[in-house]
Amino acid sequence: MTEQALRAALLKLQGKSPLPASQFTAAQRGALDQFARQTGAVKCLRQGRGDVYSVCNQAVFDAHVTQLSPQVEPSIAEQLPLRAQHVAHARDSKARRHQHGSYYPLLKAVGDTVSWREVERGAELALSAATREFGAASLSIQSDDAWHSERALWLVENQALFDRTDWLPEGTQASLLYYGGQLDGRLLSWLGHRPRASQVMLFADYDGVGLSNFRRLREALGDACDFWLMPQWESKLARYGSVQLWRDTLRHFTTAVAQLPAPVRELTEQMQQLGMALEQEAVWLPAS
Repeated sequence: MTEQALRAALLKLQGKSPLPASQFTAAQRGALDQFARQTGAVKCLRQGRGDVYSVCNQAVFDAHVTQLSPQVEPSIAEQLPLRAQHVAHARDSKARRHQHGSYYPLLKAVGDTVSWREVERGAELALSAATREFGAASLSIQSDDAWHSERALWLVENQALFDRTDWLPEGTQASLLYYGGQLDGRLLSWLGHRPRASQVMLFADYDGVGLSNFRRLREALGDACDFWLMPQWESKLARYGSVQLWRDTLRHFTTAVAQLPAPVRELTEQMQQLGMALEQEAVWLPAS
């Protein structure tokens, strides 16, 4: 029996014994049957046209429930962070949906006039000043907040592009946001809730994961975002492209490619022709 199925079955039965078998999934019924054979704390009886499960040894039943699910009072649980609730439910912070409610993007200013404002609260993050003083800054974002910047927002997949910004077009005034491989769903929800910047630009690896992230970004923003193609990308793809990276991310590429806009099509066609993918760091390499 799986611990998860048994926990769910015992918690259903707790305080509601007897309970029709139809209230349990097949996995939960199997777990209850095995639990009944091993402990004698539960029994299954025929009643009318179906079976019912009931507790026949309350002390043993309660001991196993506590072992599987320590629990806390509902009035206390409601005030706890989600992962703390999961620990109380299953001794495991990741036992159920475990994503934290808040998200804290790492931001860095390029240029000396970059700021973010939350007009509904009258708050401001002077990002250029914070970058000069501390190297980077962050916001606690919620999808329905009003944070906005008059400058562009660039999303970069790898930290090297966040640390060193001389790859950006000359004269750029923008916020850089480092997202580390996969665009978080909370970030996408925040970006899609209302306009956040004058322009949203994604610079990702030219591989299946990077293109899949662009597809997801377009689902949230539509045409209000762009995919950045580095200068001389064609030559760099041919010279520095990786067959292994192409193979490793081909599944993501195949899923994403049909949903990408025309400006990215030339890139995807050359990737397919060469059977290669290209990492972001090639932006600093000579084309020939």
